[in-house]
Amino acid sequence: MKNLKYYLAVAFLSPAGYAFAQSSADALRFSQNFPTGTARTLGIGGASSAVGADFGGIVTNPAGVGLFQRSEISFSPGFASSNTTAQAFGTRNTDSRSNLQVGSFGIVLSNRRPDDQNPSPWRGGSFAFGLNRTNNFNQNVRYTATPPLEADILQRLSEDQGAILDDLAYEALITERDGNGTYIPEDFQNTGTLTQREVIERKGGQTQFDFAYGNSYRDKLYIGGAIGIVSTRYSTISTLTAIDPTPPSNDPEGKFGSLTLRESSDIRATGINARLGVIYRPTDVVRIGASVQTPTYSSVVDTYGASLQATYDGTINTDNGTTSSGDANFPAEDIAYTITSPFRATGGVAVVVGKSGFLSADAEYVNYGKARFGYDTSTDLPGPDDLDPANNSIRDQYRSAVNLRVGGELRLDVFRLRAGFAHYGDPYKNTSLADRSQNFYTAGAGLRQKNFFLDIAGVYSSGSQVYTPYELNNASRTPRVTIDDDRFTTTLTAGFLF
Repeated sequence: MKNLKYYLAVAFLSPAGYAFAQSSADALRFSQNFPTGTARTLGIGGASSAVGADFGGIVTNPAGVGLFQRSEISFSPGFASSNTTAQAFGTRNTDSRSNLQVGSFGIVLSNRRPDDQNPSPWRGGSFAFGLNRTNNFNQNVRYTATPPLEADILQRLSEDQGAILDDLAYEALITERDGNGTYIPEDFQNTGTLTQREVIERKGGQTQFDFAYGNSYRDKLYIGGAIGIVSTRYSTISTLTAIDPTPPSNDPEGKFGSLTLRESSDIRATGINARLGVIYRPTDVVRIGASVQTPTYSSVVDTYGASLQATYDGTINTDNGTTSSGDANFPAEDIAYTITSPFRATGGVAVVVGKSGFLSADAEYVNYGKARFGYDTSTDLPGPDDLDPANNSIRDQYRSAVNLRVGGELRLDVFRLRAGFAHYGDPYKNTSLADRSQNFYTAGAGLRQKNFFLDIAGVYSSGSQVYTPYELNNASRTPRVTIDDDRFTTTLTAGFLF
């Protein structure tokens, strides 16, 4: 006879009940961009909308392409590490993950002509193309704890668990069915709580391939535009284990030993956006920048799979005899849909202090509540049954946010010193659970020669996330795991001018 603990364990796994992985969390994850690009742009905290003449600034304001005086090629490899602390049910667990990445690669072809050879007020344009990594998803999270047993869990167990999890639980001999579907037998009594362990492995990132053009009008007004192709790769593996800590001798009616649910999701997406920007220089000291970016429309293919294994202390009776374990698999399948990320608007100012350096500041507006899932009619792959719940969740959870960036550069002959700070606003409407804004502290240095430059930058960031391992009918009792994520990224940029 099965024990109620099996069903308690199933309650922990309820997030698998929705169809594949379309969730409001994905919409937010793919809509956020953080300081990115070359070591120079990173060194000043990403505050580049009014600075120009750096390939990393194309992501923010393509008008900066018009400030290039010479052609150049640059390459920016980097190393990133993530250190997480998960606080769950009174416990704290740490984990980490590191990865190598290409932060930026760009080529700028400038057609700047000497003023005495150019009768036109347009001083000559520049083409730029290459890539910038705009997001890094690499992260490991783990926790081990004993969640409290609440009456609401029993109510949740009496409801439908969702097609995928429902079938897995039944095939793994965890639940039973009658004419009304899955149910919990009335004679099952709970004998205690389970020890829950979960390990979440996330990896991947977003890379934007840009094609940009910028021009200069009398070295006062710079205008630029860009088309961005966004490549997204995000994979996650979640392994959740529920273990009965009660020895079999002390729990004669409970034969449950452990349960392990493994879910995997591999998301591949390709999107497109467009940007238009201007930089105005009223004096040699002041530069004012502004840009807008259209929503990014992405076509997504999500490959989802799951498996569920259960072990028992002793054997249980089934229609086919007795067994000491149960095993079920949901074969990996593809599903297609679209994601449209929100519109962005950025404004900034830079103050150039002669040949001594500059100070810059940006403000960026993004309304994360405008992200949307859609149906992809361009493919023969199956699509989600109903996206309204996910889109309603986006509207209910997220709001607009303002991202602030400040930075500066000090010039000492051929050397450069840089520092910056960025604050990315909390995108959530409900701020009582945690402050989910993020702060970035940056520093860098550089060397400039006539035909060569070398820059290095370090970025330290800190932020919090809130993860829900399962849901209860009483939302106030739904457990939440708070994840503090500290990241450090080092980027080296080497460039040649020609």
